[in-house]
Amino acid sequence: MSSAFVDSIMATVTSRNPAELEFLQAVKEVVESIEPVIQKRPEMGKLKIVERIVEPERQIMFRVPWIDDQGNVQINRGFRVQFNSAIGPYKGGLRFHPSVNLGIIKFLGFEQIFKNALTTTPIGGGKGGSDFDPKGKSDMEVMRFCQSFMSELFRHIGPDTDVPAGDIGVGGREIGYLYGQYKKLTNSFTGVLTGKGIPYGGSLARKEATGYGLVYFTTKMLEARKTDWKGKRVVISGSGNVAIYAAEKAMSLGATVVAMSDSNGYIVDEAGVDLNAIKRIKEVERGRIKEYLEDHPKASYTEGCAGIWSVPCAIALPCATQNELDGQAAAKLVKNGCIAVAEGANMPSTPEAVKTFLDAGVSFGPAKAANAGGVATSALEMSQNSMRMNWSFEEVDEKLHTIMNNIYFQCRDASEAYGQKGNLVAGANIAGFLKVAEAMLAQGIV
Repeated sequence: MSSAFVDSIMATVTSRNPAELEFLQAVKEVVESIEPVIQKRPEMGKLKIVERIVEPERQIMFRVPWIDDQGNVQINRGFRVQFNSAIGPYKGGLRFHPSVNLGIIKFLGFEQIFKNALTTTPIGGGKGGSDFDPKGKSDMEVMRFCQSFMSELFRHIGPDTDVPAGDIGVGGREIGYLYGQYKKLTNSFTGVLTGKGIPYGGSLARKEATGYGLVYFTTKMLEARKTDWKGKRVVISGSGNVAIYAAEKAMSLGATVVAMSDSNGYIVDEAGVDLNAIKRIKEVERGRIKEYLEDHPKASYTEGCAGIWSVPCAIALPCATQNELDGQAAAKLVKNGCIAVAEGANMPSTPEAVKTFLDAGVSFGPAKAANAGGVATSALEMSQNSMRMNWSFEEVDEKLHTIMNNIYFQCRDASEAYGQKGNLVAGANIAGFLKVAEAMLAQGIV
């Protein structure tokens, strides 16, 4: 099969989803990777598996009215895209951020299909959110918004249908308000949301899971290069859950994290970032990262985020947002001796950046594999909820470590099986696709 296959798929997807650039980017990467699979498995082509997998099973968009502290009526837009349920109930986060639109949610939901498949847990792909911005809002404003949002969403989700979780802008506070409203509306106490607080059904190690999992995956990449974290300089974009706990785990393995960021700018601390200070600023005070300099005057702060990738490092972990690391930034990382890049955010590297890394022999861990620890632990939370029991932190962390190692091996083996040794991007796409495609074949044209 020639590239005509890719062109045909992309022409249809583009015509149906114009201007949804992030979604189109994600689809193209997957379709290009899995073309060799379709060549070997002509029945998948005949039964239009690819054409079906790029089309969401259901797209839900709704109005979210709420009242602010001044008594003014505010209107936001809510989304839930239920993309694929071939291997289990839809599973994916809720994102509250002004940048949220249907295209962003579709890109995230599409990626989630393959990420969830790689975890080896029985969960399908979905994503949701709103253009609501929780920053600067009072707890009562956030509560009223969440209650209004869930008053519509509740009819579309359930423990065996669709299990949302948190994402950007949706942390423990938001999950609590969402779950409280769901419980009230449905008169049931179920594991319908993950990322819950420990007192009401949450899992230990969930907060740490994506960051820890990212480091576990990167460890396998480093082992393949016959090295480890000890003495390595690490640059991490972002300062949310993923970035903080990736930094924590990397530091515990002997690395020095020298730079972190938020949406306003980035700090550089050549002595090594004081993670306790970052946790206080971000998790307790909900402040800005530039406040780090108040107690660490030898550190530097730069307005704007793009420059963080010019800071020399051996390992880069982009953990902020999509397309934050472009071809120019990738070239700087390569020039400065970076040996490994693993994505903690969803699709933070542009196609040009990915090509630059692969061409230069940099070990590259794509998001759908490297950051799957969060959703994997969400699936573990679902299991605990179903069994009405709780595992210890150590038990959850051990299961997470095993899952991330297995994800790495799946990606490595799939890349080798299809003649692309070392290309974990292709490996992740192929391994995830094969699992979902086999389930779709078994279930008929539905």
